[in-house]
Amino acid sequence: MRLRFDGQVYAVTGAAQGIGASIARALSEAGATVAAIDVDADGMAPLRSKGITCHAADLGTRDGAHAAIAEVLERHGRIDGLVTSAGGVRGQVGRPVEEIGEDDWRAIFQANVDAAMWCAQAVAPGMKAHGSGRIVTISSGAGLRPSLTGIQAYASAKHALVGLTKQLALELGPYGVTVNSVAPGFVLSNPSTEKQWQAFGEERQNAVVQNIHMRRLGRAEDIADAVVFLASDRAGWISGQILSVDGGHA
Repeated sequence: MRLRFDGQVYAVTGAAQGIGASIARALSEAGATVAAIDVDADGMAPLRSKGITCHAADLGTRDGAHAAIAEVLERHGRIDGLVTSAGGVRGQVGRPVEEIGEDDWRAIFQANVDAAMWCAQAVAPGMKAHGSGRIVTISSGAGLRPSLTGIQAYASAKHALVGLTKQLALELGPYGVTVNSVAPGFVLSNPSTEKQWQAFGEERQNAVVQNIHMRRLGRAEDIADAVVFLASDRAGWISGQILSVDGGHA
């Protein structure tokens, strides 16, 4: 099954590194015109060699997200698909609940939930007008069960993102727009995930791998492959679904 996106425009958030960068490259290689969005302008620079346009923006506020989507629309004229890969743990590691402050809690929600909500809100009118569209959020196994990171805000935010995905699928489905989520298992894809992994220590690292059927951690490309399928025409009657891409979870 060869999936092609020729003539389509996809916006990918969180595209400066890791999973987001891999998704942007995969969609571009499949023929899509891709607009990468991230707060890290320098991190996106390598994508330009792939013909991907880069748009620096802070997506944690409604104004910031809407401005970023408006810039993409001005550059490309339309957005056929949105992948919300912005998120992560913002450099945090697991700590006891009594040590968590408001700023740490809110930073993770802004990155993982608010950014997805405001970007989806910004692309929805155009997709509804065209009678078609694809939105794929990047949630996590932490949105389906307690988080291996031990970060309360991360587990809570990813659970909220799963709820947002399902609600948007219900609302936008009558307009021909599918909304799904890919829930990665543990993927070593950027400095934050490397930091989490090292914080586990050797004994816990071994336990994590042994609880994966495939006995390996994920790669950013594993997640990108799933996103490309859900974004394609072959997934036209799949909506409101959370696809776990985790190597099998024991």
